[in-house]
Amino acid sequence: MTLKEGRRVRLAVDIGLTDAVAMTGGTANGPVAGFLALAAGTEGTVDRVVEEREPGHEVREYERLKSLLDSFGHDMPPESRRQLEEKVGSLEPAWAAHQERGAGVTVRVRFDNGFILDGASDELFTSA
Repeated sequence: MTLKEGRRVRLAVDIGLTDAVAMTGGTANGPVAGFLALAAGTEGTVDRVVEEREPGHEVREYERLKSLLDSFGHDMPPESRRQLEEKVGSLEPAWAAHQERGAGVTVRVRFDNGFILDGASDELFTSA
């Protein structure tokens, strides 16, 4: 599903925040109010769509080394070229996984109950 700003969506899965929720006005080590979760089916509106996830370190390194190999590999000493080819080969699984996932989309959704979820994968939502 392609999400666009202003589109109504429904949370497809239960989401739980990983940190404990602290009461406002308390100290940093003060009492904990509990655990916050958003239930599947909670509806809201898409505020923002970001259409590209940052590639990980391995993907960036693959791109860098592959470019180096393609541009200068023919001029390298055989042993240096072999080492570079091995390094590129070891990074190919991360590159392939990145290509398979595609650019990816994250969204910011303002739920009807007032909560905002930002940086969430578009895969967590269905049309409302």
